[in-house]
Amino acid sequence: MTATTIPSDKALVPFVSVDHMMQLVHHIGAEEMMRGIAEYIEADFRRWESFDKTPRVASHSPVGVIELMPTSDGELYGFKYVNGHPKNTREGLQTVTAFGLLASVETGYPVLLSEMTLLTALRTAATSALVARYLAPKGAHTMAMIGNGAQSEFQTLAMKAICGLKSVRLYDTDPAATAKAARNLSGQGIEVVSCTSPEEAIEGAQILTTCTADKQYATILTDNMVGSGVHINAIGGDCPGKTELAEAILHRSDIFVEYPPQTRIEGEIQQLAPDHPVIEMWQVITGKVPGRTSDRQITLFDSVGFAIEDFSALRYVRDRLQETGLYHALDLLADPDDPRDLFGMLQRAAPAAG
Repeated sequence: MTATTIPSDKALVPFVSVDHMMQLVHHIGAEEMMRGIAEYIEADFRRWESFDKTPRVASHSPVGVIELMPTSDGELYGFKYVNGHPKNTREGLQTVTAFGLLASVETGYPVLLSEMTLLTALRTAATSALVARYLAPKGAHTMAMIGNGAQSEFQTLAMKAICGLKSVRLYDTDPAATAKAARNLSGQGIEVVSCTSPEEAIEGAQILTTCTADKQYATILTDNMVGSGVHINAIGGDCPGKTELAEAILHRSDIFVEYPPQTRIEGEIQQLAPDHPVIEMWQVITGKVPGRTSDRQITLFDSVGFAIEDFSALRYVRDRLQETGLYHALDLLADPDDPRDLFGMLQRAAPAAG
């Protein structure tokens, strides 16, 4: 590399690789990191009206979906690229992969590029537990985790860290997935019960989490399975044509969502009339409207994931990087000595003759 092609500081963007993200999680601790991300999400939900908001831009195919999730608070702009391909696990691939970026609104220059496959799992679990802290019945200590794929351990540990969960009851149509989750949660300070049916999993559970991957109108929970006084954390529905709950459950529940224009397209409430009443979680977090109001109430978090949660997670990571140095300085931006002379910069980088 010649002196004329050595990148300047302005050309370098911190990049958090998968390896560095895993090191960061172990440096902080998974539960502590999810608590921290939940705090950032809560803080950003409290200033909800400061953000640009739009449903994610989705490109659907018969086998999955690829999405862009943008937002801005006027100072930082952020987006996430994420896919959802349920068939991938049969091919030895992840169902969900992601990466994300933060940029300065003032200059448009990126200030962080990060893997978000792991970070999405962490922020999704942090969001679930944050919401459960507001909506779950007082003293809730047991969760049914129906769907024991890549998200299940994160959900369980976030509920433990943020809500004080003591026991999780696991069920998956694939017994190997349940065995995997039970093995991974062993020694994590929580009681783990492996179950052979969804009915068995929900016995004694105050929080019911559904997280399945198939892209179809599914009925993971039927109406007669759901009694009064529980909190349902429905996180598997995240695109048109993909649901997990019987419609009758929705009519018996008070439904809480992130951003209605997106959830009505992708969430459980795509089964309902477009004007069916829902409550936005930012209104609960800011105290504008109540959350749980009675012991017999069924609360339902119809979670599909929203860009502000990713923005919060990226902010959290950016704030923790300087103390750890767990990033690569990526030569991402062209920075010619004269901003008008991009071609001259290219010419000066030509290999020496001979």
